[in-house]
Amino acid sequence: MTDQELPSEGLNNPENQGALSADRRGRRERRARTGDSPEGLERRSWQDRRRRRSAEGRERYLDMVQRERAMLLEQGVARSTEQLLDMAGAALPSEAEEEGIRDRATGDQLRSVLPVQSWLPLSIHLIGLVEGVLKIAPLHELNDRQIETLISTANRSGFHVEKVEIEVWDRKELADTLRSVHDLSADRCEKTLALWLDDTDNGLLLNQFQRDMMAEALQMRASDIHLVQDNNPDAPNWIKYRIDGDLIPMHLLPAEAMARLTTLLKRDAGLNFGDRVTPKDGRFGFIWQGRSIDVRVAAGPQGQDGEKLTLRLLDRAALKGFDELFRRHEDVGDYLAKLLSPEIKGGGGLILLSGPTGSGKTTTLYACVQQIDRRRRHVLTIEDPIEYEMRYATQWQVRPGMPGGEFADLIRAAMRHDPDYIIIGEMRDGDTVETSLRAAESGHTVISTVHADTALQTFERLRSLMPHQRERSSTYTLAQQVKAVLNQRLVRTLCQGCAHRSKVSECLRSDEMERLGLDPDISVRTHNTSGCDLCNRTGIAGRTLLLDALIITKGPQQRNGIYEALLHNVNDVMKEDGVIVHTRRDGLVDLVENGLVDPKSAIMYLEE
Repeated sequence: MTDQELPSEGLNNPENQGALSADRRGRRERRARTGDSPEGLERRSWQDRRRRRSAEGRERYLDMVQRERAMLLEQGVARSTEQLLDMAGAALPSEAEEEGIRDRATGDQLRSVLPVQSWLPLSIHLIGLVEGVLKIAPLHELNDRQIETLISTANRSGFHVEKVEIEVWDRKELADTLRSVHDLSADRCEKTLALWLDDTDNGLLLNQFQRDMMAEALQMRASDIHLVQDNNPDAPNWIKYRIDGDLIPMHLLPAEAMARLTTLLKRDAGLNFGDRVTPKDGRFGFIWQGRSIDVRVAAGPQGQDGEKLTLRLLDRAALKGFDELFRRHEDVGDYLAKLLSPEIKGGGGLILLSGPTGSGKTTTLYACVQQIDRRRRHVLTIEDPIEYEMRYATQWQVRPGMPGGEFADLIRAAMRHDPDYIIIGEMRDGDTVETSLRAAESGHTVISTVHADTALQTFERLRSLMPHQRERSSTYTLAQQVKAVLNQRLVRTLCQGCAHRSKVSECLRSDEMERLGLDPDISVRTHNTSGCDLCNRTGIAGRTLLLDALIITKGPQQRNGIYEALLHNVNDVMKEDGVIVHTRRDGLVDLVENGLVDPKSAIMYLEE
C-alpha cells in the first residue's frame, strides 16, 4: 500500500499514517533481504514508461523536424535532426537501470556536469556518452593515466562510464570546434579581471571579462548574477552568483570599474545606460559551449547615485524534462500526463502550481508544455516575461499598462484563437482568476502559477483575490474545475561524490527520527562541509523537487463536499473521497532514505 492508495481520508488520518509507516518499513525489509535498490521494481517500471513516452515524443515531431531541416539547409543553416528534436523538447532518456546513474548523455550535458578542470586542459571535445562508452575527440594523444582520471571523474559525477572511445577528426575541424565550444573558459575569469583592473580603459579586456564572468556563472550552475554599483566610497561593489538558492560573493570591483561593466551590460540589453533612476528590463544573447544563452537584464536605482543590475541566465539545455522533474513523484507525473494527453479534449480543468519565488514553478510550467503533443494540440502561453521560446506553441507577452495587454485581457483574447491548453504565467489579481476559471469552465485546460506556501493555502490565496460580490460563485467554479494543486519547493541535494555515510541514529535524536518516521538502523548520507572538486568544495550538487500536492480525481458532479470545505474549512478538503494527498514529510523521507538530502536538513525543511 502507498499513500496514493489512501484517497478517502487523506494522510492526516493517524491510521493512514501508521499504514504508511508500516509500508515503508516493509519496503526497507524487502530491500534488506533481496539487496534491491530502493523501490527497484517501481523505478524500473517508471523508466520503462519514461522511455516509451520519450520515444513517442520524438516520433510525434519527426516529420515536422525533417521538413524544417530541409528548409533550413536551403537557407544555409545547418541543424541536425537531433538538435531540432531537442529544441522541440523531445530528448532521449539518459538514465540507466541504477537510480541516479546515467549511461547516456549529450556533449552539452557532460560539459555542464563534469568539472571544467577535468577535461578543458586535455584539449578534448566531449562528443557524448552512449551505453557506458564515452566518446571524445582529442587534439593531442592522451596517456593511460589521463584517460583513467577522466573515467574516474565521470563516474563520480553520476555517469556510468566503462571505457573511452576516441574518434579521429580532421585537425582543423576539431580546432574550430574546440574554439567555439571552449571559447568562454570559466578558468580565465580571475586572470581577465586582474588584467582589466590594471587598465580599465581597455574595452577589449572589459568585453572579455563580461563574457568570462557569464561563462564562470554558467559553469558554476548559477541561475542569476547580481551586480551592485554604488559610488559611495564606503559601499562595496560586489558581483554575486545565485547558486542552488544561495548568493555567493565572487568578485569585488572598484566603483569606477563596476560603472563601466554595468554600462556595457545595459548597452548590450538595449537599455538607456544614461538613466540610472528608472527601473527597466532588457535582454541579450551570447554563445557558450556551442549553444545559445539568453540573458534577461533588470536594472534599478541603488543608493544616491548608483545602480543595481540582476542578470537571469536562461539556458534551454538546463531545462528539466517532464519525466526527469517528476521522477521521484511518479504517480503525480502519471496523473498530469493523463491530463495533458492529446486523447483528452474538451474536458477542461485547472492545474495550479504554487510556491514562493524561486521554487521552480516556471520550470514545471515549461516541463508541462513540453509534455503536451504540440503537433496535434494548440498550446497558447501568456507570460510576463517570456523566458524560453517553445517550438510549436503560441507565446504571448503581457504588456502591463497598455490597452488589452493585461493577463485577463489576453486570456479573453486567447479563447478566440481555438486553444486546447492555456498556460498562464501567474495569477496576480481577481480579474485574472475569474477569467481563468471561465476559460477552464468552457472546456480549456488551464495551467497557471500562484504564490502560496502550501497546497491548501493555494485555495485561500485564490479566494482572497476573488471579488467579494462574486466570491461564492467563483469558489464554486474553482471547486468544480481544479484537477491538481502542486505546491513545490527546491531542496538542495548532497554531492554523491563526497557525502559521508552513517546511521540515522548517529545524526538525529530519537524525537527527530520519530518525526520523520525513520528506522534508526538505516544508512543515510550526510553533508560533507569540505566538499570535493565535483561540487566546488560545497558538498552540495544541485536541487531537487519537493512536493506538497493535492490530486482531485472526483467528477464535477461529486464535488459539493469540496465546495463546502472551501467555504468553511479548507483543511476538510483532504478528508474528501477522491482527494489524493502527498505531504512534504513523505517526500523528505524518500529523499533521506535515498541519500539525496542530509537528515538534519530534512528536519529544517519540515519545520519550514
